[in-house]
Amino acid sequence: MTTDFSFHLLGRDGAARTGEVRMPRGVIRTPAFMPVGTAATVKGMYPEQVKALGADVVLGNTYHLMLRPGAERVARLGGLHKFMNWPHPILTDSGGFQVMSLANLRKLTEEGVTFQSHIDGSKHVLSPERSVEIQNLLGSDIVMQLDECVSLPCEDKVAEKAMHLSLRWAERCRKAFGDPAGRALFGIVQGGAVPALRVESARELAAMDLKGYAIGGLAVGEPQDVMLAMIETVEPHLPSEKPRYLMGVGTPDDIVEAVRRGVDMFDCVMPTRAGRHGQIFTRFGRMNLKNAKHAEDGRPIDPQSSCPAANSYSRAYLHHLVKAEEMLGKMLLTWVNLAYYQELTAGLRAAIAAGRLEDFIAETKEGWAKGEPA
Repeated sequence: MTTDFSFHLLGRDGAARTGEVRMPRGVIRTPAFMPVGTAATVKGMYPEQVKALGADVVLGNTYHLMLRPGAERVARLGGLHKFMNWPHPILTDSGGFQVMSLANLRKLTEEGVTFQSHIDGSKHVLSPERSVEIQNLLGSDIVMQLDECVSLPCEDKVAEKAMHLSLRWAERCRKAFGDPAGRALFGIVQGGAVPALRVESARELAAMDLKGYAIGGLAVGEPQDVMLAMIETVEPHLPSEKPRYLMGVGTPDDIVEAVRRGVDMFDCVMPTRAGRHGQIFTRFGRMNLKNAKHAEDGRPIDPQSSCPAANSYSRAYLHHLVKAEEMLGKMLLTWVNLAYYQELTAGLRAAIAAGRLEDFIAETKEGWAKGEPA
C-alpha cells in the first residue's frame, strides 16, 4: 500500500487516457465514475453494494456535512470513512456549487460565503480556509478548493469576476492545505463559456502545482456542445501527468464524450436521482419504468447485466414498485443505474487500453440508438 498520492497513466487512445490514482486508502482506476454520497450516504445503497459494483471512490459534500451532522462531530467519531463505513477513497466537494445553487440564501464577499442554512436558517461562514478545515476534519482523501460557480449562460464580466475570485481562493486553499502525505488538493478551472477565461484559469492553476485539476462550472444549464468545447479549450493547458476531473457530469453520453477529450474522473447525482424517479440507464438506452407498457412484462431489465437488480427482477415488478412508490423500487433502480455507470467506465478503460476506443464508442452509441431487440 502506498503512503503517497500519485497518478500513473497506463494507456492512451487519442486524447483519452486510462490510469490509476494511487493513495493510502486505495486505487482509483480511471476513467472513473464517483457515486455521489452527499450526506455521507449514496442514497438507496449499502456501501458494500457500491464497492461491489466497481466504484473505487465516492463523493461527499462539505456544505451538507457542515450543516448536518457537523464536521467536528464526524471528526470526534473517527472521520468520515469510519462514520459511513467506507474505508476506500473519498473526494469531498468544497461547497462551491452551493454558492450558486443556493444563491438566495448566501452573501458572497472576498473573504468567503455567508450561508443561511436551508435546514434551519442558521448562519454559517464558509471561507477557503474553513472549507479546507472542514474537509480535513472529515478526513477526505481528495479535497476540493472553494470556488465560485456561475450558472450559464451569464455575462462575460460575471464569469471573469468569479474566475479571478476562484483563483485567489485556490491560492488560499493551497496555503491552508499544505502538503499532507497521501492526500491531495484539486484546483477548479472556472471561466464560464469564455475560452480566454478558461485558458487563463487553467494556466494559473497549473502554476500552483496542485495534485489534480477539476473543470467546474459546466453541466449547469449549457448545451452539451458548449461543455465539450470548454473541455477542448482547457485540456491542452492542464498538466498531462495530473488527474482531470469534470465536476457534476453527467449522462452516459456526456461521460463518453468527455473521456474522448481527455477527462479522467466524473461525478453526478443523475444515476441515483433518476433511479428514485423510475428512470434507468441501460445498454439499450434510457427507460422509464413508470410507463404502462412494463406493467405485464415478465422480462428482466437486462439478462446480460451482472447487477442482480437488472437481471433478476421482472419489469412488471419494478413497474409496480415505482407506481406504488415503494422504497424497494427506488433502491433497485438506483442499483441498476450505478451498475450501468460502472460497467460503462470499465468498458471505456478496457477500450482505451486496447486502442479501440472509437469502436467502443460507436458500438455503445449504436446500442443506445437502436434500443432493445424486437
